[in-house]
Amino acid sequence: MRKLSIIRFKPKPEHYQEFIQKITVYHKASFSVKDHYLMTKGEEVVAVVVRDESTLQENIDKGVSWLNTVRPLLLEFNDVDHHTIPMTGDIIEM
Repeated sequence: MRKLSIIRFKPKPEHYQEFIQKITVYHKASFSVKDHYLMTKGEEVVAVVVRDESTLQENIDKGVSWLNTVRPLLLEFNDVDHHTIPMTGDIIEM
């Protein structure tokens, strides 16, 4: 089964461009062109990734390790979600 993940980030204003550069490099190194998208909406950066269920946990682990390197560039959304608001689910149609 294929999975779709949407992850919202909120870079600190003074680190906005630096964060975009770092997440772009990470995504290009980690995913094929057709399997990932990055977008901005206001002050947020949103990552969208499509992947096989078999690689999901490995990708999540790598993503959390990467996130730990850029946390100082991000604002917290709230006390529960902290630096990201993630959502992952099954793709039912593409």
